Amino acid sequence: MRSPSYSVLPARGLTAAVALALTAGLAPAAPATAHTGTAPAPAAKPYMGWSSWSMQSSRYPGLNPDGDYSYLTEANVLEQADALAARLKPYGYTYVNIDSGWWRDKDWKPGFDAYARQQADPVRFPHGMKAVADHIHGLGLRAGIYLPVGLEKEAYGDGKVPVRDADGCTTADIVYSDLRTTNGWDSAYKLDFAKPCTQKYIDSQARMIASWGYDFLKLDGVGPGSFKSGDNYDNVADVAAWQKAIAATGRPVHLELSWSLDIGHAADWKKYSHGWRVDTDVECYCNTLVSWENSVDDRFTDAPGWTRHAGPGGWNDLDSLDVGNGAMDGLTKSERQTYATLWAVAKSPLYTGDDLTRLDSYGVKLLTNREVIAVDQGDSPPARPVTPSDPQQVWAAKNPDGTYTVALFNLADAPAAVTADFSALGFTGKASVRDLWNHENLGTYKNKITEALPTHGSRLFTVTPRGGTLTTTGYEAEAAANTLGGRASVSDCSACSGGKKVGDLYTGGTLRFNNVAVDRPGTYLIKVSYISGDPRPVNVSAGSGAAIRHSFPSTGDWGTVETVSVPVTLKAGSNTVTFDSGSDYAPDIDRIDVPSSPRQ
Repeated sequence: MRSPSYSVLPARGLTAAVALALTAGLAPAAPATAHTGTAPAPAAKPYMGWSSWSMQSSRYPGLNPDGDYSYLTEANVLEQADALAARLKPYGYTYVNIDSGWWRDKDWKPGFDAYARQQADPVRFPHGMKAVADHIHGLGLRAGIYLPVGLEKEAYGDGKVPVRDADGCTTADIVYSDLRTTNGWDSAYKLDFAKPCTQKYIDSQARMIASWGYDFLKLDGVGPGSFKSGDNYDNVADVAAWQKAIAATGRPVHLELSWSLDIGHAADWKKYSHGWRVDTDVECYCNTLVSWENSVDDRFTDAPGWTRHAGPGGWNDLDSLDVGNGAMDGLTKSERQTYATLWAVAKSPLYTGDDLTRLDSYGVKLLTNREVIAVDQGDSPPARPVTPSDPQQVWAAKNPDGTYTVALFNLADAPAAVTADFSALGFTGKASVRDLWNHENLGTYKNKITEALPTHGSRLFTVTPRGGTLTTTGYEAEAAANTLGGRASVSDCSACSGGKKVGDLYTGGTLRFNNVAVDRPGTYLIKVSYISGDPRPVNVSAGSGAAIRHSFPSTGDWGTVETVSVPVTLKAGSNTVTFDSGSDYAPDIDRIDVPSSPRQ
């Protein structure tokens, strides 16, 4: 979430049905120890469910009638929980996650208990947080809650507030003496984990949410990330403390981190948590839930660098999937399908922020497509681009059974055809193709799939190879026969195929591969192995032909090699292939692999 800056007014009361359910005593949350050996390990698969923030943050008419962020109430959460259980639970959606504001009143003033821990606002949540979790559990669902990282300033109490179950410890004993601030909004004092009382404070918070029966905690404003860097905003110790505290409760609470986490600390996020937001909020903070430009489309640029970090135990979180409410979502039907397609192939958690009581028929189809959900929840790795990050893109992943998950995306502002060449996947010849959105076997294709896609449109396929293995000839970037121009230079690279790469391709730096030989003229889809810690453009040309500018997706850091396939037109015999940075910074190049035959 972003920093709330608007006040909220009292929430509506419980509906009669919800009040009756609470007073009837629906199945209470099991004690922490009761989960041992019965609940699945957190994050074995990307989690699925619902989150409150999208509707809290929107100015869509009627969502927040009592003021900004007023949507978050006990009645509304339980209404959504009931709808989730009735409509989406059969498809794997199980988490009901309460976001920021549950301890704040209509003016966004926070409430705390006698031990500096967040306390539910009695107007928003008149029955308290445990009763809400109990109701959610009674539906066979899991309950999620939210906290910001650090000690909120308002909880400090001149340093005199005691810490629960920690004799002699007060809030003055858990923060730095200069009261330096932390988190994405500087709304909290930074915790000092060199002091023994500090872990005890986190322990007390963890015991509190475990005693209420929560199964999920979103820890927000975590850095490095959340648009902040530097020592004050390094919250790795906080995350480690939370992991330790949660483990001590005996309850398998899923720990999710937010937002725009620093990829340089990916190892820490993987070690101490179950998921991490890789980007800013997907919500547009406008009169819809989201918009294409702010910021659904950003994920196509930001997700690829994180791909290799996702797997059982921890996943790349692309944020809420708001595709179920039509006009409220703020997207076209094509954009809604593309949004859902990317989330599925990236294996992001699938949690919607829609109003589940108002899903339209198209939204239900998107959210309940079992074949697409299986892509997200199955054993296949996350997909990443196999083409440059141009307006027309192909993302793919090879599945354990030898098939491929292949997504075609047209990100342009006009209709366009998109082609997935089988050679970019590593094979040639024929393949059978199944359309996952439409549950249709499309038959056998040879060498490629080409689809005409609408503006911001997509298709999603399972491709089963029936042909042969692709044969290629490799050319190392550092080969003595090549020509370097400008500042381009050869350097060591332990991850590269020949132990070296060509880098410093900037402001006119060039790498020209000489003597690239093919038997037949035509357009060849050459595979480029490269390294780029951020997305970077490069101009690619063959011989004296015109250069085509491509954007290569981030590989996540400057020590990881990835590949994309780029079309170049070659003549029979010897050719040159040039990578020119132009006026920008280009990726470092490891090698190219040229197929034995041109595109068909």
